[in-house]
Formats: sequence, structure tokens, C-alpha cells
Amino acid sequence: MAKVVRFHKMGGPEVLQIDNIEVDKPGKGELRMKVKAIGLNRAEALYRKGEYLVQPNVPSKLGYEAAGIVDAVGPDVKEFAVGDIVSVMPPSSMEKYGVYGDLALVPTISVVKHPSNLSYAEAAASWMQYLTAYGALFEIAKIKRGDYVVIPAASSSVGLAAIQLTNLVGALPIAATRTAKKKKALLEAGAIEVIVTDEENLTERLNQITKNMGARIAFDPVGGKAVLALAKGMSREGIIIEYGALSQDPTPFPLFESLQKGLTMRGYTLFEVLSHDKRREEAKKFISDALSKGLLKPIIAKTFALDDIVEAHRYLESNQQFGKIIVTV
Repeated sequence: MAKVVRFHKMGGPEVLQIDNIEVDKPGKGELRMKVKAIGLNRAEALYRKGEYLVQPNVPSKLGYEAAGIVDAVGPDVKEFAVGDIVSVMPPSSMEKYGVYGDLALVPTISVVKHPSNLSYAEAAASWMQYLTAYGALFEIAKIKRGDYVVIPAASSSVGLAAIQLTNLVGALPIAATRTAKKKKALLEAGAIEVIVTDEENLTERLNQITKNMGARIAFDPVGGKAVLALAKGMSREGIIIEYGALSQDPTPFPLFESLQKGLTMRGYTLFEVLSHDKRREEAKKFISDALSKGLLKPIIAKTFALDDIVEAHRYLESNQQFGKIIVTV
């Protein structure tokens, strides 16, 4: 029997419970892993509440990211063997392949032999954030040296990943955050400037920082009315990429700014990368190489034990964290 985190009804962190259940033997294209560390993501909290892109069928497992040791492989699996140290890119279904637990079944297409310089915690903190930022910045926006990139909610794990990737190519990351509490840490994490949106005018500061050129790329998980201010601070032919909906307000389309500047605004999830073989392999290689060379370094905010999964999710929803929350097993 394995210890697996599930929820039997949708709701707050308190609905999570540890069930002792059997985890299936791996079938074709699958392996089973002994989990050593789990990375938490906001998507999992939304899924738990029934507010994610897909609805859970309860009782449901959950969890997109983990690292551990291969325990068993499916009958057709040749590229992995029992004892391999691996980590998991987000699989297509949390309900089927949720990784919160001490034993998890995962599809091999989502498994990586991660760089040996990473700890289990660092490996579990890497794939969701770097893949999400990579797909938006490199695949969609075609980021290049000298581009100004504005990153709202920059203290999230994905925001910090975007700062690192932006710096990696010689582009210029501008962090946006609600309060000044995390300003110093964001500058230390590589932002060239930080805009405190509760105290400063986003449009005015963007224009000031970019010397009225505007940002070419906005990588935004917030949405809502702030999109209008973002659009006013964008360059001609800039692109606004919406990858989340943290705001409770409807997100308007900035029509007049888009007409005047030729802006593009579009939605995005990392599954655009993961569902495409060539894109997935290119992204995996780029990120693996950068991690192995120490050019990318995941920032871990806080670590919890598996038995404290409810508290870990409460902390996830508190917005206190700077970087990734990890659960150790």
C-alpha cells in the first residue's frame, strides 16, 4: 500500500487527505517511481477547488511535479530502468497521474533523467516553471537580446524562472509585484527594475524604465483590468501573453492600444509545448543543459513534509512564498 494524497470533495486545503491505496503496476509507456520530493503549483490548488481548466472526478489524485527513483517500468519501456533517478514534467492528467504521494505512476513521455547536480527538491522545482516560461518567451514571443520583458506576479516560481531565462539571452526583465515586501529579493533575483503596483503607476513606470520604448513582451498570469495598463506600456508590435487568471475581474481586450500599436494578446499554457513532440524535446534539452551548467537555478521558498500537505497548500494560497514550495517524502 502507498500513501497517496487525494481529495474526495472539492474545496479548501482541508479537503486533502492521505489515503493508503494500491498504486497500479506500470503499463505500456508508463513507469512507477518512489517519490522523494514534490513541487507544488497554483494549478493544483485550482484543481482541488474545481476552478481549473479541467474538472476533477472525485476521489481524485493531484500533482504535476515530482522527483524520485524508478521503482518499476512498463513492458515496452527501454529508456528507463529500475533505480534510475528521475523527475517529472507535468503529465496530461492529474486525475490519472497525480504525483502527490510516496509512490506514483507516470507516463514515460513526461519523465526526465534530470542533471545530476540537482537535488531531488531542485529537480521537483524545475520543470513546470521553466517549461512554462520557456514556451512563452522562446516559442511564442521569440525573445532576443535587448528586449524589455515585463513580468507581473514576479515572485512566483514561474515569474522567477522568467527573470532567469530573460537574463540568459541578454534581455531585460522588469518585475511587477503588488507590495514592496519582495522588491529587494526580486532585484537580487535578477530583475533590472521592480514596479510596486500598489504604490506606482504601472504604465508610467514602464515608459520611464524603457525610455518610452515600451516593453516588447508582457508575461502575465494575472489578467483583469491591469491588462489595460500593461497595453499602454507596451512597444509597437508588442505581445501580451496571458498564462493565468489570478485576478477575479474580467479581462478586457485593449482594443485601442492594440489598434494603435499593432499589439498581439493571446492565452497560453505549457501544454502547447508538452503536447508537441519537437517543441517538448527542444525545451527539455535547453532547460536540462542550462540547469546542468548552473545557468538556471530554481529558488525554493519553503519545504514541508508529506504529512503536512494541508499546511503546505495553505501556505501556497497565502501568497507569502518567494519561489517554489516543496514537499519532501
